[in-house]
Amino acid sequence: MPALTEPLRSRLQYTFNGQYTGTPQWITDLEKGDDEGFFLPGSAVWAVHGAMSTIAAGVRALLVQALHPGALAGVHDHSRFREDPLGRLAGTIRWIYTVTYGSQEAATQASNWVSRLHTKVVGQYDDRHGVTHDYAANDPELLSWVHMAFADSFLAAYQQWGKAPIPGGPDAYVREWAVAGELMGVPNPPRSAAEMQRQLMDFDRRGILERTARTDDVVRFIKHPPLFPVLRAGYPLLFTGAVSTLQPRFRDLLGLRPPHIGPVALPAAGPAQVMLNGIGAVLGPRPVAEKHALARLDRLGWSSI
Repeated sequence: MPALTEPLRSRLQYTFNGQYTGTPQWITDLEKGDDEGFFLPGSAVWAVHGAMSTIAAGVRALLVQALHPGALAGVHDHSRFREDPLGRLAGTIRWIYTVTYGSQEAATQASNWVSRLHTKVVGQYDDRHGVTHDYAANDPELLSWVHMAFADSFLAAYQQWGKAPIPGGPDAYVREWAVAGELMGVPNPPRSAAEMQRQLMDFDRRGILERTARTDDVVRFIKHPPLFPVLRAGYPLLFTGAVSTLQPRFRDLLGLRPPHIGPVALPAAGPAQVMLNGIGAVLGPRPVAEKHALARLDRLGWSSI
């Protein structure tokens, strides 16, 4: 059986971390450091980020981000998402896992590195009314939107496909992951699920979110990314599953609907669960990053008792 699944494993691994075989250096480096990190085993962050649901959450987060024209302009003008989408994905995963599982020093350094990259991401965009706006990736409003797009998506996906209750509940996850927002310079990130929803919907109430031709172009790309052929068959199930967890208002803004035949809605969560279970069976149920983080904690004499 391992021989039969190895081609699939290697392509999945390359998709998520840019390496066909072995463990990337940045993951083994999670064993380094002289502090326990911002998050520990048993935390809400470890529970949510260690689940297979993060795969669908990543798709959902990209869709949510695309609703903000400033965030969309930054990706369009400065990112190599078309030329190297898997490289961009691997970079995002690296930051999330370093903050989740690394030492406080490693998490801070990784966040500072991303912030330095963001200093070059500046420009202008025209909104749907033809008004020109300046944007900067390190602008507090954009940082807040991107932070919440990820947090809301990881939480929603786990609530749909997670295997166990979140330690402390959804509010604990939002409160804990606010640390990551602060590391990136987000002013006053939300500390509860309700507060996060209020802040997210406030962007819509203020008329900031919009759907343009550029939005539709990015959504088409997310819907049909240039994956390895062996991965393409199952991806639509993950995409429709991710869409099904979006707030109805966000789905409407994106012009997306859950799968349906006429007025009859088709199941989306179940088929996505089958795909996530299959990926977990190939890659393992928990991230390799956890093992290396636990090795650091063991070296430091950490105990859950």
